[in-house]
Amino acid sequence: MNATVLLVAGLVIYFVLYRGYGGYLRHTVVGEPEREVPSKRLYDGVDFVPANRYVLFGHHFASVAGAAPIIGPAIALAWGWLPALLWIWVGNIFIGAVHDYLSLMSSVRYDGHSVQWIAGRVIKKRTGYAFSLFIFFVLILVVAAFGAVLGKLYVKQPGVPTAYLFKIGSALFLGYLLYRVKMEFRLATLVGIGLLIASIVLGKQLPILAGYKTWLVVFFFYIIIASSIPVNILLQPRDYLNAWLLVGGLVIGGLAVVLSFKGITVPATTVYSAPVVSGRPTPFWPVIPLIIACGSLSGFHSIVASGTTSKQLSDERDGLFIGYGGMLTEGFLSTLVVVVISAYGMTVLTPQKASLLSAGGAEFAKNYISAAKSVGGPIGIFSKSYASVTNSVLHLPKDFMVILASMWVASFAMTTLDTTNRLARYTFTEILEPLKSRAPILYRGLTNRWVASTVPAFVGIGLAWSGAWTTIWPAFGGANQMLASIALMTAAAWAIRVKKVRGLNILIPALFLWLTVTLAVLWYLLNAVPVFYQKSPAQALVLGAMTVVMLALNLLLIYDFFRPETREAPQGVRAER
Repeated sequence: MNATVLLVAGLVIYFVLYRGYGGYLRHTVVGEPEREVPSKRLYDGVDFVPANRYVLFGHHFASVAGAAPIIGPAIALAWGWLPALLWIWVGNIFIGAVHDYLSLMSSVRYDGHSVQWIAGRVIKKRTGYAFSLFIFFVLILVVAAFGAVLGKLYVKQPGVPTAYLFKIGSALFLGYLLYRVKMEFRLATLVGIGLLIASIVLGKQLPILAGYKTWLVVFFFYIIIASSIPVNILLQPRDYLNAWLLVGGLVIGGLAVVLSFKGITVPATTVYSAPVVSGRPTPFWPVIPLIIACGSLSGFHSIVASGTTSKQLSDERDGLFIGYGGMLTEGFLSTLVVVVISAYGMTVLTPQKASLLSAGGAEFAKNYISAAKSVGGPIGIFSKSYASVTNSVLHLPKDFMVILASMWVASFAMTTLDTTNRLARYTFTEILEPLKSRAPILYRGLTNRWVASTVPAFVGIGLAWSGAWTTIWPAFGGANQMLASIALMTAAAWAIRVKKVRGLNILIPALFLWLTVTLAVLWYLLNAVPVFYQKSPAQALVLGAMTVVMLALNLLLIYDFFRPETREAPQGVRAER
């Protein structure tokens, strides 16, 4: 198989989907714009702030993508490139893009409320509350997973944190130009892009050497601050720069692959149970959604779409571009990751490691994870493979391209960290709502944005402290995909019970995903957590307890879905009619 053919096939699939199925959903389920969007009607200068559609696309994509569409597919290659690509493409077509777009638009129609709040309106009140608890655990696992992966990356490639620090300064300056100086948008964009390029160059020249746990302490304080300040100070301008980083990286990498005509060296398939999770034989089904999450489909996207994006959408007509288009862009990114590593991954390994992977499918599956660790794990093997293809085809400097690819991952991961903490703050406030009338002083204290940001940051970074990312990542993936199935069922309930349209094409994939992920999480609880316990007993107990609680909530949520109650929206909330 040829790398060029695979990448072009992915491009064609995503173009046809956006114009075809995306247009169908917009006209059939969502319909025409009905009222002024929440970002304008409920403007508060902190969370409800209308954003330019391209700025918001940058925020939304950087927040939902993180490092996941790179890490997951890079790990899943242990099963071979064909199963990885099939899960990415099928997930995008039937679940991912539909889930993201409908989560965003249903939130817009309910005053920017979260997907769990909507579940409480279109299913049952207790469903919304149970959903909030479930999501809070998911968000903590997101902080843990991305904190662990990012800490490892910063230690392995010390030029990346320097580049990111300079990028934060660039984003703050860009925000000042856009919102204070009111500089013309295109001119401010050129200034921002110039500062972004300078940040990457300076990162290569001025590396920061620090240990893994030092970086976790830095992350702890950073995400508390970044998730508590107004969105237009850092979040919007930084994520707009992320969008340009994404576009530049995709264009350069995609062009290099298309022009390479390089043959695939990774086996199409290896073995059904490759040793992926904690070194244990891991069956492709049902465990694959625990590994490839965001690149194919992701419940975390519904939290972002209904948490921050819906509060910044300036026009309902932009929803398809941001929600549906953002998911397809992420799918193409994951496609690029699979193709680049499949074609160039062997070239970045030592001859000894490469020979082990060349001994057939079974040997590839057995040795792939350890071979990837030798070059910095899934991010390392991608960034070095990316640098290899761009250097060999486009003759771009390899050292600079490694920093660019790693900065690409780090930017999305850091964005996900602080956006997740902001979303956890929202969710924590929703969970504590019963205290509002019973203990108003306690409620105000706990829901203070600085206090509410500290709680998930503390637990999430605490879980990441051990550095056991190969165990934490599947836990995040399982919780994330459970959430995707429930969020999609909520979207189906909105489509069927409120919009009065047929929603079986949404409901059936959601139920299939629910069954798959529930079985996968049970496998994880019985096989991976005991291995983790031998290394870090206290953290394994916390992780195991969270997993058990999420499984219980998952069963409650599916029960409530089939036993709903109809309730009107409370006074003051504009529900869909």
